[in-house]
Amino acid sequence: MADSQDKRLPATGKKIGKARKDGQVARSRDLGHLVAFAAGGALIVGLIRPLTDGMVALLARGLRFDRTAVTDPGVMTGQLFDQGWQMLAFVLPLGIVMALVAVVAGTLSGGWNFTLKPIHPNFGKLNPLAGLGRMFSKSQLTPMLKACLLAIVLFAVGGLYLRAHLPDFAQLIAQPLRMALAGAGEIVLGGMTLMLLVLAVFAVIDVPLQRWLLSENLKMSHEEVKQEHKDAEGNTEVKGKIKATMRQRAMKRMLAAVPQADIVVMNPTHFAVALKYEEGGSGAPRVVAKGADLLAFKIRDTATAARVPVLQSPPLARALYAHCEIDQEIPGPLFAAVAQVLAWVFQLRAAVASGTALPSAPAMVPVPPEFDPLNRPERTARRRPGADT
Repeated sequence: MADSQDKRLPATGKKIGKARKDGQVARSRDLGHLVAFAAGGALIVGLIRPLTDGMVALLARGLRFDRTAVTDPGVMTGQLFDQGWQMLAFVLPLGIVMALVAVVAGTLSGGWNFTLKPIHPNFGKLNPLAGLGRMFSKSQLTPMLKACLLAIVLFAVGGLYLRAHLPDFAQLIAQPLRMALAGAGEIVLGGMTLMLLVLAVFAVIDVPLQRWLLSENLKMSHEEVKQEHKDAEGNTEVKGKIKATMRQRAMKRMLAAVPQADIVVMNPTHFAVALKYEEGGSGAPRVVAKGADLLAFKIRDTATAARVPVLQSPPLARALYAHCEIDQEIPGPLFAAVAQVLAWVFQLRAAVASGTALPSAPAMVPVPPEFDPLNRPERTARRRPGADT
């Protein structure tokens, strides 16, 4: 419980992205009202003349009666449908434009975010106790109080404006229809301008307020940040088990390649490297297995069981282990040393096939000094007398 109240850290990018997928974005209703109200007012002002003429003509046709219209109910029905379609021709374009304006207004503060997640069925929201809790939460109480304040201010401004212009409305009754409509439009336009100013003030306050409320609602605790980091990086225990399994599989594949090797070069106590050379091929000898310590002994035992020659040559073993990777060809500076070893292997095979005396193993295979790890300056300085040979 204490951890749930200790949400002081800003939301991470992952949580913000998840919130957007859930439909949680900083939407300002006041900004939407302002843009829609302003666009509607601008359309009315810009189209006041054709709208006025159309309304006058529509009203004149609606008030025109003749004998046929009085005696035949079907004529009145036809006129009703005709005037309905004409009214729809006025209203429908304005409705489409206002719908587009509403979409644009919604994207101004929170950006475009299309998701169907908010309309998915959620029976948990039917719980009245949970609904009361959400109603009196900080994220809901603030917009509700702000909406009430906006309604009161708009009601007060509109009421005072209408009270001040009641005499002007009374004078419109005595004027011709066209002049009365124009005068009423001017009065209404003045009231809309005042309303627009009020909405602009509330929108300027509401846009940063909604962003702040969303950031407060998405704040995270230290435990949530740690858990998200673990989820992103993966569970360390699971990753460790996966790596261990991969190492075991790689070691099994490597040991399975040792019986096909031509020779295993060993440092008696540390390293073992298995080499294979394709006779007649254009490539250099390559390393099929290598290992240190216990793995080196496993490679040696596997080679012995498969009757693969094992040569004790510490400098060459160290150089091959340090500068070669599995399934890669040996570097050029080590060609001469490896060729000397492979020549002994071929002589050994020929002697076994002919039944002659076995050739003696090379006593010491020289390698370039810079390829022997023990000849590095820092290693030479730390080497003790009688160290690894």
